[in-house]
Amino acid sequence: MAASSSAEQTQLQDMEEEDAGMEEREMESDGDGEEEGMGVENSDDEEDESSEDEKENEAEIQRLEEQLSINAFDYNCHVDLIKLLKQEGELLRLRKARQKMSELFPLTEEIWLDWLKDEIRLTEEEPNREKVYELFERAKKDYICPDIWLEYAQYSIGGMGSPGGIDKVRSIFERAVTAVGLHMTKGQTVWEAYREFENAILSTVQPPPGRIPSREEQELLNTQLERIHTLFRRQLAIPLMDMEATYAEYEEWSEQGVSEMVKHQYKKALQQMEKCKPFEESLLAAEPPKLAEYQTYIDFELKEGDPARVQITFERTLGENCLVPDMWAKYTTYLDRQLKIKDMVLSTHERAVRNCPWTMGLWKSYVLALERHGADHQTVSDVFEKALNAGFIQATDYVEIWQAYLDYLRRRVDFSKESSKELEELRGAFSRSLDYMKQDVEERFGESGDPSCIIMQIWARIEALHCKNMQKARELWDIIMTKGNAKYANMWLEYYNLERSYGDPVHCRKALHRAVQCTSDYPEHVCEVLLTFERVEGSLEDWDLAVQKTETRLNRVNEQRAKVAVKEANMARQEDDRADHRRKAKSDKKSQKKVQKGTRAGEKRRAEQDDYHNEWNEDSEQAPKRHRGNGDQATEEYMETETGLFGRNAPPGYKPAPPGTKKAQQGVADPAQRQNDDKPELRNDKSSVFISNLAYTLEEPDAKLRTLFETCGPIKQIRPVFSNKGNFKGYGYVQFESPVCVPEALKLDRREVEGRPMFVSPCVDKNKNPDFKVFKYETAMEKQKIFISGLPFSCTKEQLEELCKSHGTIKEVRLVTYRSGKPKGLAYVEFADEAQASQAVLKMDGIDVEGNKISVAISNPPRRNMMDRPGSSRFTSDLMPRQTYGSRGRGRTQLSLLPRSLHRHSAPAGKVENGTAAEQAAATASAPANAAGETKPLSNSDFARMLLSK
Repeated sequence: MAASSSAEQTQLQDMEEEDAGMEEREMESDGDGEEEGMGVENSDDEEDESSEDEKENEAEIQRLEEQLSINAFDYNCHVDLIKLLKQEGELLRLRKARQKMSELFPLTEEIWLDWLKDEIRLTEEEPNREKVYELFERAKKDYICPDIWLEYAQYSIGGMGSPGGIDKVRSIFERAVTAVGLHMTKGQTVWEAYREFENAILSTVQPPPGRIPSREEQELLNTQLERIHTLFRRQLAIPLMDMEATYAEYEEWSEQGVSEMVKHQYKKALQQMEKCKPFEESLLAAEPPKLAEYQTYIDFELKEGDPARVQITFERTLGENCLVPDMWAKYTTYLDRQLKIKDMVLSTHERAVRNCPWTMGLWKSYVLALERHGADHQTVSDVFEKALNAGFIQATDYVEIWQAYLDYLRRRVDFSKESSKELEELRGAFSRSLDYMKQDVEERFGESGDPSCIIMQIWARIEALHCKNMQKARELWDIIMTKGNAKYANMWLEYYNLERSYGDPVHCRKALHRAVQCTSDYPEHVCEVLLTFERVEGSLEDWDLAVQKTETRLNRVNEQRAKVAVKEANMARQEDDRADHRRKAKSDKKSQKKVQKGTRAGEKRRAEQDDYHNEWNEDSEQAPKRHRGNGDQATEEYMETETGLFGRNAPPGYKPAPPGTKKAQQGVADPAQRQNDDKPELRNDKSSVFISNLAYTLEEPDAKLRTLFETCGPIKQIRPVFSNKGNFKGYGYVQFESPVCVPEALKLDRREVEGRPMFVSPCVDKNKNPDFKVFKYETAMEKQKIFISGLPFSCTKEQLEELCKSHGTIKEVRLVTYRSGKPKGLAYVEFADEAQASQAVLKMDGIDVEGNKISVAISNPPRRNMMDRPGSSRFTSDLMPRQTYGSRGRGRTQLSLLPRSLHRHSAPAGKVENGTAAEQAAATASAPANAAGETKPLSNSDFARMLLSK
């Protein structure tokens, strides 16, 4: 056997030397030809051009290197630098660039294959091949790629002449078929390469024709034949595409034929392949990234229950969808719960966080997996530190990752000991987490991320339960309450339960008394808990004190609630009074205007109104031309609009009385009646849209609107609204032949028209639908959409789309503008999924755009009703109500005409300096005033009573 092995190695070395000599001769001949060609073709012009190109490329390389020194996480910058260095042939600098990128990001299959081939060429003259082997080992960790495994095996064949080389090749092939041999479409290539290698070995151990092999040679030959038989049997037992050809090849190769067992396994695999074939065909027909098709395939394999096939399907999916956090989470969860193989589980978790570092859930699962598989403490701590630097997109993500790490540290502590290194480390981690939340998270997000102080609550409970240190627990709860939580009943009850479990009755009573004084959301519940506690634990004096405190507190709460209710009622009444005043003033103004115009203007209005009705009754596609006068008007503004009255022309669907009737002759003598007649017909018209925010200087608005909306469907009428002086008021109506055209018209909302965004909304009666909102944007977090601020005002939608398209598939780009159309420097960009949006945040935040440093974040707009926020004017108005004035408004001097002796000085709310509460109530009733402290106007009888009382 030893002699045969040495002869085998000698023969292989001779074959390699012969091949190397042939390659060397070919390279020399090619080099001579190139030198001759260069000597003929080179010229001074070409040398100058090449030198200029080299200078430009070198300048671009330096620029990219400087940018990476500023932002090392710019993925596209890494890719561009590698391409330029490869083009220039700077192999050493290229190696460093690839190395730096691989430390930060997983590399794609194409980048790895280029790198490996370049390294193979660089090390052809070196006897040590271990560097390339190490690079292959790194490459296979990023993704399960059949092409990389195939390149790895083929490279190892080149070194099989060295001691142990054949065994190394076999081990690499075995790992390859284990990793990717189940790949339905590419696994067959790896199996065939493995068989070709074993066939080549077979040819070296076969004796020459005519010579009888020795016993050792025959054993070696039989062993090699059995290896090839085994490879065929293993491959035929796996469902692969085109496996029928492999079976035919085995029938032809095997001299003993195919055994029944192999046939049975082959038929079973063929049936499985037929089941999988529809999924493979759907993948071939689909466009990348094929996420939906892969998801269906995974669900099928999960039902089948073959762990190896589930794993390879997940790997294929992630090869094309490596930035989808949900897919990584699903894969790692499956490995954690089903396979539980340490190396496989931990390597997959590591790949997951490298691909999607912004996803907190993947880091959290990684920390748990490390603890589950017994990783050393330093490894877990290092992973946690990397998670803190990953750049999460929400403040709450940092709270959760800290909680996961603190849970891990708590499970390491042996609390049976009074003090230990692990306990001190746990306390130090709790303290550090609080500092981190205050210094890092609040500065970055503007919020703590842990408003309920969950971390401190857990710390306090650990100190009380495990360490028997109630003093420390109470100190922590004091800090919790000072952070704005003292007004919540549930926080006080949580503290009370802690004292009840691990403290003493004295501190329980103290906590409940403080809760009664501070709670503002559910004071009744806290009072009830205090009384129940005293029923069980307290003395008579304790009970009396608890009853007194609860009654006092509840009385004060009821008074405050009553005042708030009165304030709200008064504000509503004041708003109604102001509305009545506005309506009355508007009606008086119109009446005065009608009186001033006189009889002659009325005659002119009736004549022009008859002409106007005739024009609107004509069946033509074009709307009638508007009559524009100077002083006198053809019609009055009694038509209703979306917010009030129409302009001078009738709305879509308006049907005036036929000429000659009494109503037509009267014209607009009764505006209110005319408004009531027209309004229902318009509001029920579902085929119209309301157009607004157009420029007042818009020329020929009829033609402009027709041009904009004629693509939406057949138009029945177009009516822009004009003022009394004939000027366009910036809004109007478009009525279509059919309601199906309205959704298409609404898509033109925010279309820019002469520098202003045009608003398009449905024609809805807001009196009947007061809650109807025309423009609705999401106020919740939109993980697939990013918000960009700090853009230059000159940035266009096309420029922004060009800037963002390299980070994913863009669905919509919206620049935020004022009503005038001027940009605000803000924009929203919606991507196909949240993974692309998260990647865009990482890559674009802080970059320079035309001299402006932009900020990029996941879209999380605030609530529209800013009055609900603490510190807004709503709360200020409750404390300091706006002053109201009489029907004539605020006077110039604001002098009071009431004699000083009749002034009544109101005492502050809630205080009774003299007299009883009943006397104060009587005084309040005698001087009418609202809850805001505003004195109502006094009548003559009020003045008379006040004077007589003096």
